[in-house]
Amino acid sequence: MKYARLTKEQFEEMQQEFINFLATQSITADEWQKIKQEKPEVAEQEMDVFSDLIWEGVLNKVEYLEHFSPNQMFLFHIDQVTINLIAIKVDSDNIDITTRQGYSWLQNNLMDDSVNMYTSAKAIGDDRNKDIFALIKQGANITKGELYRYFAEIVQE
Repeated sequence: MKYARLTKEQFEEMQQEFINFLATQSITADEWQKIKQEKPEVAEQEMDVFSDLIWEGVLNKVEYLEHFSPNQMFLFHIDQVTINLIAIKVDSDNIDITTRQGYSWLQNNLMDDSVNMYTSAKAIGDDRNKDIFALIKQGANITKGELYRYFAEIVQE
């Protein structure tokens, strides 16, 4: 398995897609029930292959990721060869940017001495999707990139 098995909830949401996947393997509903009972390791393998296919499709489309902690924000823009990062760090234990109040404070105090912004770029390794998945496993979320673009304008000024 290259990525991670989908959760039970994700499999339930993608039930029709999974049925279609099994059909491409020439596995009927009855055969699937029999496989699950008699050869659970084969069922697990099929679920893993399906999970990887879904992850590949999702990861191929990822352009932006965000990761928040109480005093840091990591905004990523990913193209085919580079992962670009804008990092914002608040050096104050009194501010938690994961809260509405803390984030509002950050918006109004970007030039405060306790706010530091950094940019970085890193070449993507041999497997773009694996690099993206590693960031997701660390807590990053896929986004449309509004925050990245907002802070990119500020960093360029």
